[in-house]
Amino acid sequence: MAALSAARCLVLRTRGGSLLPPPPGPRLRPPQASMSSLSGMSRGRKVALSALGVLAAGGAGLALALHTAVSASDLQLHPPSYAWSHNGLLASLDHSSIRRGYQVYKQVCAACHSMDYLAFRNLIGVSHTEAEAKALAEEVEVVDGPDENGAMFTRPGKLSDYFPKPYPNPEAARAANNGALPPDLSYIVSARHGGEDYVFSLLTGYCDPPTGVVIREELHYNPYFPGQAITMAPPIYNEILEFEDGTPATMSQIAKDVCTFLRWAAEPEHDHRKRMGMKMLMITGILIPLFYYLKRHKWSVLKSRKIVYRPPK
Repeated sequence: MAALSAARCLVLRTRGGSLLPPPPGPRLRPPQASMSSLSGMSRGRKVALSALGVLAAGGAGLALALHTAVSASDLQLHPPSYAWSHNGLLASLDHSSIRRGYQVYKQVCAACHSMDYLAFRNLIGVSHTEAEAKALAEEVEVVDGPDENGAMFTRPGKLSDYFPKPYPNPEAARAANNGALPPDLSYIVSARHGGEDYVFSLLTGYCDPPTGVVIREELHYNPYFPGQAITMAPPIYNEILEFEDGTPATMSQIAKDVCTFLRWAAEPEHDHRKRMGMKMLMITGILIPLFYYLKRHKWSVLKSRKIVYRPPK
């Protein structure tokens, strides 16, 4: 009988010993997740730490705001955001305004500012017809050559010619403008922060300097210009010119038209880009449902199948 009991214990041990009672002795408790340090704190300490964090964040924000205010470029005034007619997602440029803006550039701005990257042919189909653009080009005398004798000569302008420069070189431009170099206006709207908002505010923002601000005699006060002192005198005012279409030539109208013209000069693909965007939206609206249907159709077999494991017998 004793031998039978010993054999039964041996069999149970060889099968894993799951039926054997645990050995006597102290039991080890399973490890438990340690509680966070905040949960062990008192309510007063939690409130104090929260208040300290809020005060630190507020102090950092105040220091950053003061640093930004002090490091601002001499209290430069930022231009407001105007509701331009071409700012919409599908809005195009006002081509009548572009034509008037070119007239403003030709009669006012071209005396000091160049547009080196714009040719007369670029006006065709945008603001002028081919005959009108050719007539505008022929008004300009272009130095060309050399001829068969090696001499330079002048000829009437052609559609392929670029807009004439007001000065032969940068040194001559600086000498005529008290040492300041008038910037090229081809990409001025894209090159300045604020775009046409900045240009419009600059053209219409001339005013008397505030009390305590002294401006040199050859400079002019403009709060939108970095440093507030600008060499360029106020270029536009009411009735400085007469528009061909009879539009009243107020200061704001002149500034608005020349800004629209400069926007087109900096981004001549503006209308074409938005037209292509509208076509892409229409095509995408057709393709997305089609691709979604094809995806559901192709994956329906894989997503609806049922995998069952059947162990071998």
